Amino acid sequence: MQIMGFNDILTFYAPRIETALCGCIADRGLAQQTVADAMRYSLLGGGKRLRGALVLEFCRVCGGSVDKAMPFACGVEMIHAYSLIHDDLPCMDDDDLRRGKPSCHKAFGEAMAVLAGDGLLTLAFETMLAPQVGESVSAQLALRAAGELARGAGLYGMLGGQCIDVEKEGCLPDAQTLKQMCTLKTGALILAACRAGCILGGADEVRLCAASEYAQALGLAFQIRDDMLDCIGDAKTLGKETGADVRQGKTTFAGLYGLARCAEMVAELTQQACAALSAFQDTAALATLARQMETRMQ
Repeated sequence: MQIMGFNDILTFYAPRIETALCGCIADRGLAQQTVADAMRYSLLGGGKRLRGALVLEFCRVCGGSVDKAMPFACGVEMIHAYSLIHDDLPCMDDDDLRRGKPSCHKAFGEAMAVLAGDGLLTLAFETMLAPQVGESVSAQLALRAAGELARGAGLYGMLGGQCIDVEKEGCLPDAQTLKQMCTLKTGALILAACRAGCILGGADEVRLCAASEYAQALGLAFQIRDDMLDCIGDAKTLGKETGADVRQGKTTFAGLYGLARCAEMVAELTQQACAALSAFQDTAALATLARQMETRMQ
């Protein structure tokens, strides 16, 4: 597949990932159709498909097949969708809107939303480790890639960061704790996506380390920009209410450092991400993606 020269990595990959995701959950005929509908509602409800795109593009620049990596791109998007369903629950962030639509628990009820999140998490690994995947990806590479995503989603990754976030609500964490929380809650799954793509592409340790540097800088920049958008973003564009962090008493980068310093931090992290790409060839799309983090409005 030749994809050199496209300007927006998300525009290129998102519809391809969306098409693949559409075939992953039955849309009729199940006794448990309600939970399947809730899963489809959240999984196919839009989104940037950033994490899936990172799997595919890092696989490509490492010499691997984008088509063979697609189950893993779908898997990481399922994990991300599950996390958003649970984030929106009343016992967590208590958000009624997600991407301009009622959150899963508002549309299907809290119990079904919990089950839908659980279902997407397990479906992610069913998708990545399905027998047909083994026909095109070696068992060793599939296990390594799935293992990266499991760690990125779990206790030492996204879930761990969410735990810190819940416990620190209403408190004033210091800068180090805030960075640790965001590195886990937001950055760990982005890191896992980049590393999984490299593994599927057959990368050596040098390129794996470089991808990790890129991902860590990108993930933190993404979260800082998110905090900024909660202050300056447009609710219609974002598809969710703004100002939620302040109302919930959360400490954010914007609240701790101010918008001007946050903009500087995002620019610095973008430079770090782009510098890490020197270990690869044909990385214009990845560099463009990193730079888009500086100005994104959704």
